[in-house]
Amino acid sequence: MSIRPRKCSAAFFSLKGSLRQYFIHKTIRAQDKPRATPALELTIPNTRSLELGLGPRGSSCFLGTVSPVHSLIEYLQQLARSGERYVRLDEEAKEILRERIRKGKRSVEAGPRHPPVTKAVDIGSGNSQQTEAPPSKLKAEGGSAIEKLASLRKQAETWEPALSLSSLRDTMVFATGNPEAELMLVGEAPGYEEERRGQPFVGKAGQKLDQILMAMGFSRESVYISNICKFRPALKNQTTNNRKPTPLEMQACLPFVRAEIEIVRPKCIIALGGTAAEGLLNYENQPVGRMREQWHEFEGIPLRVTYHPSYLLHNDSAVTEKRKVWEDMLSVMELLEMPISQKQRAFFAKK
Repeated sequence: MSIRPRKCSAAFFSLKGSLRQYFIHKTIRAQDKPRATPALELTIPNTRSLELGLGPRGSSCFLGTVSPVHSLIEYLQQLARSGERYVRLDEEAKEILRERIRKGKRSVEAGPRHPPVTKAVDIGSGNSQQTEAPPSKLKAEGGSAIEKLASLRKQAETWEPALSLSSLRDTMVFATGNPEAELMLVGEAPGYEEERRGQPFVGKAGQKLDQILMAMGFSRESVYISNICKFRPALKNQTTNNRKPTPLEMQACLPFVRAEIEIVRPKCIIALGGTAAEGLLNYENQPVGRMREQWHEFEGIPLRVTYHPSYLLHNDSAVTEKRKVWEDMLSVMELLEMPISQKQRAFFAKK
C-alpha cells in the first residue's frame, strides 16, 4: 500500500511482505507549482542500519531490517515529528483498514459489552501507538457515599491504566456534586479550565450547563457531574486547546464511572455529547442526532443523550438547537416526575 504525506510524493509499504524489506521515497519542496516526483520502492541488501530523513532538509528515507508493521509505525512517527498531521492512503490501504474495522465490529458483536480496544496509531499527538491499559481493580472503601467517592478520587490520581497510556496529562479531575443525587451528568473529559481548577464543567461550557440545570429546577450542587475520562487528553505544544479522548482513554477510566454510578445510584443519567455517549454505550461514530430522543440504558439506569453544552455555545443564536436540548431535558424531568410549568414547556418553542 502507499501513504502520501503532504510534503512527499509517496511511501510504499507491504503489510504482507517479508521481514527484510526497505522502502524509499523522494521529498518535494514547497513550490508554487509542485512537480510530481516519482516514488520508488526498493529492496536493498541486508543491512542493520535504520535511517529516516524527513523534513525540510531531508531528501529521502529508507527503512532497514524491521517488520513491515513496525516500519510503517516508525514512518508515521517521523512524519509526526516533522509536522505532518494528515496522510493520504491509496485504495489498497483503505480496504485493509476497512477490513480491520469490519473484523473489529464482528468481535464487538460477539464479545462483551465493552471489549478491549485494539492498538491505534496517532501521528497527530506524536504517539506512535497506544497499547491496551493493564487491568487493575478498584476498591471503594468507606461506609458512606462521600467516603467511598473520596476513596475513588484518591485511586484515580495514580490510576495506572490511564497514566500508562502516556497520552493523557497528569492532573486528575474527578467529579463534583451531590453523592446521593437523582440526576447524574457525564461529559467526555476535562479541558483547560477544568484542569486548572480541578473540577468538571467550570469553563464556558460549564456555565451553559449551570443555566440549563437552573431552568430545570436544579442547582449545580444538587446533581452529580462527572467525566468519562478523568484526565485532560494531551496534545503537542498544548496550551488552552483541547481534543476529545480516544476510545482507549475512555476505556481506561470507565471503571471509575461504573463505580461512581454504583455508589450514587442516580435515577437518570445524561450523556453530554456524542463522545460521552459512545464511551458509555459502546457505540461507534454515532451522531448525537441519532442517539437523542430515545431512552438508552447504562448499568440498568435510564440514560438520555443530548448535545454537549459547548455545542450550544457554537450555535448560540440557533433557537432550534436550544429547543432540541431542552426537549431532552423535559424528557428527563418527566422521568424524574418533576413538576413542569407551561412556561418551562414553552422554552425555545416556535411562536
